[in-house]
Amino acid sequence: MAYKQSNNPFKMQKLSDKAAKDKADRDLAYANTRDREIKRADSQKKHRKNPRMKGMDYDHKDNKFKTPKANRGNDGNGTKNE
Repeated sequence: MAYKQSNNPFKMQKLSDKAAKDKADRDLAYANTRDREIKRADSQKKHRKNPRMKGMDYDHKDNKFKTPKANRGNDGNGTKNE
C-alpha cells in the first residue's frame, strides 16, 4: 500500500509514523472485506436511486439515510454494545 506522509489523517490521533502506517493498513484491510464491499455497493446503488440524498450516509442497520453525524456512534449510544 502506498502511504503518503503529507496530508496524514492519523496525525489527529498523534500516532507515530509506523503506528499510522499500520493503522492505515488495518483500516484498508477492513474496508475491503466482503461484508464492507457488499454494504458499499448497496449504499452506492441507493444513492444512485436517490440523488437528493447527496451528503447523507445510508444506515444499513436502520435502513434509511442519515446525516454522517447521526450515523456515527450507534445513534448516540456508542459502539461498545454493538
